[in-house]
Amino acid sequence: MQQEIQPNYQTQTKPNTNHGGHELFDLHEVLACTINVLDQFMMFRQFVQDSELLDILDRQYQFTLAQYNLTAECFTTGQKPSQETSTYMIRQLSEPIYGIKPTEPKKPNQSLADVKDAGISGHMLGLIKTHASLLTMTAVEVTNPVVRRVLASQVQNFIEMAYEIFLYQNRLAYYQVPQLEASDMQSMLTSFVPATGAPQMPPNNRAAASVH
Repeated sequence: MQQEIQPNYQTQTKPNTNHGGHELFDLHEVLACTINVLDQFMMFRQFVQDSELLDILDRQYQFTLAQYNLTAECFTTGQKPSQETSTYMIRQLSEPIYGIKPTEPKKPNQSLADVKDAGISGHMLGLIKTHASLLTMTAVEVTNPVVRRVLASQVQNFIEMAYEIFLYQNRLAYYQVPQLEASDMQSMLTSFVPATGAPQMPPNNRAAASVH
């Protein structure tokens, strides 16, 4: 008896067509931008001096690379990826430090000798924040259910990665957080209150017209 051949997505010639046209362009942008993040992190690595920042860079690079592979696979196949999506964990979680203390004024680097950890961490934060936004905007436009879930699952992880970089910068006063005066803050905090009672929704005109 002839042995039955099991289908394999790697050898099938039938094109994967369960994507919308807009989705194809968006996913190309997501994957290209993920490569951009990875390449820039690789270039940043040679300039990093602080061991904590180097650890953050290396862990975020490896996590981003894994997300790139997952996304590329499910985009190509339209099927659930061979690896499960994972959760990014901040290694050194701390409370934000509020307030402003004097620091040297910032200015553009005059040469590569001026590249410092403060600037590198700022570039890292900008890339990760931008990618989190891109993933969010793309996920709501994707029609393929598997690709949509894979992209959506990455959003929270990139938010965590951005927050990890922020906490690092905040501890070293690279990213300072000013606060309003106590009275101004209280006024802002009490500007909104929860809605109470049941809203009185107006009748739907179409539904009312169908009764007559």
